[in-house]
Amino acid sequence: MSESTINVADFKIHETDTGSADYQVALLTQRITHLTAHLGLHKKDTSSRRGLLKLVAQRRKLLDYVRANSEERYQKLLAGLSLRK
Repeated sequence: MSESTINVADFKIHETDTGSADYQVALLTQRITHLTAHLGLHKKDTSSRRGLLKLVAQRRKLLDYVRANSEERYQKLLAGLSLRK
């Protein structure tokens, strides 16, 4: 499984940004991609699978927050991270 690299710096709002929802979504997407590849090799790793589901839920909540505040930022995130919708 090939992992596409995500440049999380592209999603920073300003230079020292580490907490904006956009940046957090990019970091979570990077971790989700890594865990998905891991689970492709280790199918019985249930603790990692549970962690993956928690990350996906957390990302979904952040995406809902961004969408509620700015549809433009939401669409930019989806396009930039190649997420569905």
